[in-house]
Amino acid sequence: MMKFQRRQFLRLVAGAAALPAASSIASAQAYPSRPVRLVIGYTPGGSADLTARLMGQWLSEKLGQSFVIENRPGGGTNIATEQVLRAAPDGYTLLLVAPANAINATLYDKLPFDFMREMEPIAGIIRFPNVVVVHPSLPIKSIPELIAYAKANPGKLNMASSGNGSTIHMSGELFKMLTGINMQHVPYRGGAPALTDMLSGQMHVMFDNLPTCAEHVKSGKLRGLAVTSTTRSDVLPDLPLVADYLPGYEASAWYGLAAPKGTPAEIVNTLNKAVNEILADPKAKARFAEIGAILLPGSPADFGKLVADETEKWGKVVKFAGAKVD
Repeated sequence: MMKFQRRQFLRLVAGAAALPAASSIASAQAYPSRPVRLVIGYTPGGSADLTARLMGQWLSEKLGQSFVIENRPGGGTNIATEQVLRAAPDGYTLLLVAPANAINATLYDKLPFDFMREMEPIAGIIRFPNVVVVHPSLPIKSIPELIAYAKANPGKLNMASSGNGSTIHMSGELFKMLTGINMQHVPYRGGAPALTDMLSGQMHVMFDNLPTCAEHVKSGKLRGLAVTSTTRSDVLPDLPLVADYLPGYEASAWYGLAAPKGTPAEIVNTLNKAVNEILADPKAKARFAEIGAILLPGSPADFGKLVADETEKWGKVVKFAGAKVD
C-alpha cells in the first residue's frame, strides 16, 4: 500500500512539473487568442506609423485577432522599446523595430536595456530610401548646390528630423560627415510635425522618408534633390542618388518586428510565417511598391543580422560625427 501511494505521489509530482511546459505549448498553439499590441516609438502620421498600421491590419486578417497600434513617442524611441522589452514574453506585446534601435546603442551613453540581448527578432518588413528635400524658397536645385550653399552660409540651414537617432537625423549626419558642411539639426517628436514645418518654410532641409514626402515632391511643395539609396526609386524616378555626388553614401530606413527575449519559438515562428506570407501577397506587394518600399522577407535570424549590421554601421557614424542626445 505504501509503495503504491509513493508511486502515485511521484506521478502527481511529475505531472505537476510538466504543467507549465504543457501550458506554454498549448498557449503557443492557440496564439493569438486575444488582441496583440504593436508598440511604435513615433507619433502618428509618419512612415513608421504607416508601416505599423498596414502590417497590423494584414496580421489581424491573417491571424484572426486585432493588432492594436500603440504610439509611444519620446526618448528617441527608447520609451517604447523599454516598454516592450519589459513586457511579458508571451507574444502579445510587440515592437516595430526601426533604425533608431540600432543607432541608439551608440548615441546614448547609458540605456536601461541592451537591445540586441533583450529582444527576440521576429521578421523584417520593408526598407526604403530617404529623400533629400529643401523648401522651394531656397536657391538650391541639386546636391552640389546644397553643399555650396551650406559652405557659404555655415550653420544657417536648419535641418529638420523626426528626433535624435532617427534615420532622418543620421542620414543628415552622414551627409554632413562626408561633405564637411555645417547645418543646424532641429529634432522633432516625430516625422509628421517636422514635415509640417518643412512645408511652411520654417525648416530648410530634411532627409525625409520616401513614403511621407513623395507626394509633396511631386506637387512641388518640396523640392527633391536626391534619394539616399544605392538605386533609383521607382516612385521618384527623376531624382539622382546622393551617391552620384558622394561615393559610398547610403542611408535607408527599415522596419521589422521584435518581441521580448524569451518569447516562445512557436509564437515567433507563427508571426514570422504570417509576415512572410503577407510580403508574398500581391496586394501587400502593390501597396508597398506605391510607397517605394523594398521588401525584407526572411527568417528571424535574418532580421537579427540586419539589426546587428546596422548597429555597427551607424555606431561608426555617431562616433565620427560626435552626435549627442539633448
